[in-house]
Amino acid sequence: MTGQARFDPASRTPFWLEGLAHRDDCPALKQDITSEIAIVGGGFVGLWSALKARERWPDAQIVVVEADICGVAASGRNGGFCAPSISHGVTNAQTRWSDEADTLIRLGRENLDELETDLQLYGIDGEFERSGKLNLAAKPWQVEGLRGLQRSYARNGIEAQFLEGQSLADRLDSPVYSAGLFEPNYALVHPVKLVQGLRRACLDRGVGIYEHTRVDALEQVGGKIRLATEQGNVTASKVIIATNADIPLLRRLRPMILPIFDYALMTEPLSDAQLEAIGWTGRYGIADSGNRFHYSRKTADNRILWGGFDAIYHRGRRRDPALLNRQASFSTLEANFLAVFPKLSGIKFDYCWGGIIDTSARMTFFAGTAMSGSLAYALGFTGQGVSASRFAALLMLDILEGKRTERTELKMARCRPVPFPPEPFCSLAVKWTQRDLEREDETGYRSLMLRTLDRLGIGFAS
Repeated sequence: MTGQARFDPASRTPFWLEGLAHRDDCPALKQDITSEIAIVGGGFVGLWSALKARERWPDAQIVVVEADICGVAASGRNGGFCAPSISHGVTNAQTRWSDEADTLIRLGRENLDELETDLQLYGIDGEFERSGKLNLAAKPWQVEGLRGLQRSYARNGIEAQFLEGQSLADRLDSPVYSAGLFEPNYALVHPVKLVQGLRRACLDRGVGIYEHTRVDALEQVGGKIRLATEQGNVTASKVIIATNADIPLLRRLRPMILPIFDYALMTEPLSDAQLEAIGWTGRYGIADSGNRFHYSRKTADNRILWGGFDAIYHRGRRRDPALLNRQASFSTLEANFLAVFPKLSGIKFDYCWGGIIDTSARMTFFAGTAMSGSLAYALGFTGQGVSASRFAALLMLDILEGKRTERTELKMARCRPVPFPPEPFCSLAVKWTQRDLEREDETGYRSLMLRTLDRLGIGFAS
């Protein structure tokens, strides 16, 4: 079966979101209310912000306002990779913030440890498993890149094992990859179970959550901030904006991110024999080393998620829901899956879906304030927000509280990224960059333009 018909039976609802049909929605806001702290957005960033705000201010009035239902957007459409990093990895930290890279690396590892502790403390079953990650190389220059990454890890006390030959086949047996680097201190989660656990912890502690309530505008009125929704307003002393890939409510932030569409497939459940045939018997996640990279992991019932590679930008920063269903990307993912796993050629794909990534030009989130310091925001996670969202929540709360902490002193936190240009220049720049990234994947040659962007601290990848 080929073409569109190949995916006709597959659900376009992300696998993770299937369980949401069995939970009760929170009510929509239907009257004006006041609150000490209001949070716009009910994904990872918003819910971590609410829960951590409750820890700091046990008696405060705290509300979360979500346009749909908590977790249905980017937080429920990702791969669930929970990294020991807040800076999009060790290399990105060392390249862009060399003078504070050691601090960023340490804080990223501490954040993952503390996230795990929080899940235990609040009894959140997010299917958290610190099972590791296998980084893979298909080309000679990618192999050298993994060796360099291992040396960098060693300098920073990060455990990692370089794999070739049989040692690689014991972790993954594929004709595509010739080397790997296994890092054990990496976690995976069920993203929607994590969202729902955070949501329940917030509700249990008196946080008000209003779903199906879109904030259309905000303004400063008499020293407070008013959030306007269709059926009621929220007036708050302090506000956190946690809308990420959605259109930023603050107009000045709109050039700072691009909505990039990412796509994924999910197989039917596989047998132990099928997994043994490809050498993937452990629970670790997998990612390859290309600019257009794939990420893959198993679910609790031994399905394989296979995502990435395509990073699609639609001219004009379009975010149409119809763009989440892209047959061309599903077909590309299938072809690449079968090349990597030829022994699984007969399997079915039960799910295929898309999601939107809030991409910044420096590949990490950034944070800041507005409205005389009464509003804080964090966005631009570039696909690495599952764990970094918790750190960003703590950073925003530090800022709103007026506290000077190790978090607030980070250059990564204080400096905003280079804005993306307006159209038509943005589309032209993205196409040019993607063409050069594709050429580098095939030849190992990094173009003059990409090297110039490197020197300017600007990046773009899938």
